[in-house]
Amino acid sequence: MTQPLILASSSPYRRALLRQLQLPFRYADPRTDEKAKPGEDADARALRLAGEKARALASTYPQALIIGADQVAECCGHILHKPGSQARAIAQLNICAGKRATFHTALTVLDSTSGRQSTGLETYTVYFRPLSKAQIERYVELEKPYDCVGAFKVEGLGIALFEKLEGTDINTLVGLPLIRLTDLLREHGIDPLATPLKAPGAAS
Repeated sequence: MTQPLILASSSPYRRALLRQLQLPFRYADPRTDEKAKPGEDADARALRLAGEKARALASTYPQALIIGADQVAECCGHILHKPGSQARAIAQLNICAGKRATFHTALTVLDSTSGRQSTGLETYTVYFRPLSKAQIERYVELEKPYDCVGAFKVEGLGIALFEKLEGTDINTLVGLPLIRLTDLLREHGIDPLATPLKAPGAAS
């Protein structure tokens, strides 16, 4: 396998996860419009956007394997976003306290040489503890999860927000389910345990 590996994402969290596979890669921002289409459910939106992100970089990297990923989260009919501020993080956690939230994370691996692509979708459910206003405000003050969908960092103190987690791969919550990604990469001839990759210039 000589094609370089490209992550179509500017997320530092996805980059950190992909490094766990110890494969050389580069990353680039696909700059896609992530708005939902009318009547589009969470699964369909995540799958569509993962594919669009990968394809957006195909002309820039015409002989590469490009990984696109997208995540849509929902709780009680509310779509959860990256809050961007303290006030919105608190408001989002107030909605979720004592309730269940579901995260839909989609993957596309695109061979930009042949146009062949593989896709996958992982769903992960978190059950929030009943949380007081003081607990929520304290959590947000300590961890400042403003750039995280759902307003928490499960890899940090955010784990204390939950009663129970359900799913195959906890990395789904961070935005890059590595178990499914490993399966998709193997479909394209890359096994992190066996196959050396050509470094795409400077490795990430």
